[in-house]
Amino acid sequence: MGMPISIHLRGEDVESPMVAQVVEDVFELLREVDRLFSTYRDDSEVNRIRRGELDAEHADPLVQQVIALCQQAGELTKGAFTDQLPDDQGVLRFDPTGLVKGWAADRAANRLAELSGLSFLLNAGGDVVVGGTDGSGALWRVGIEDPRDRSRVAQVVELHHGGVATSGTAARGAHLYDPNAQTFVDRAGSITVIGPRLMWADVWATALFVGSKSLMLRFSEVADGYRVI
Repeated sequence: MGMPISIHLRGEDVESPMVAQVVEDVFELLREVDRLFSTYRDDSEVNRIRRGELDAEHADPLVQQVIALCQQAGELTKGAFTDQLPDDQGVLRFDPTGLVKGWAADRAANRLAELSGLSFLLNAGGDVVVGGTDGSGALWRVGIEDPRDRSRVAQVVELHHGGVATSGTAARGAHLYDPNAQTFVDRAGSITVIGPRLMWADVWATALFVGSKSLMLRFSEVADGYRVI
């Protein structure tokens, strides 16, 4: 998926064969996502769609699901989220990367949640989803990077379940596209969103960073259970 992914487990049986098998299942799930969605693989279905070799209606059901979710995300965010991004020549191409990472991490989290007596933290390129129950009641502590100084932690959030997503320009520069203004956003800073699902936290973090200030009102109206920090 073009990013580091790590899994951290807490509980008494973290080294059992069953746990090892579930973790392997999770990484195989993520490898399948990479095969379907990677923009770095010539044979991925995303790149085949981009080249006109594959129609969306004939794509893998998972790709069709992501396309539908991207459309829903665009509607919820009043167009601030899009799966149509400029390529190197400035031509808009299908690119669901902004949703796929969180979607894949949520699917992986659902599989990890099947492990009884364990809690987990999955880190996907700096965005985090946590869940499970290990009986200790301990919270996971997630540090939010300071966009002005990436060596510092600006804030620490504690949670049992849910996702934490940050979007901005601190790590990768002006890579976030504002579809309404039809330009990349180059202002400094970041926005972090916390909520039940990492996918929607990530969508909203991106949309709120690139969108107008009025989008925050929309967020408060439709994003139940999510909050900005």
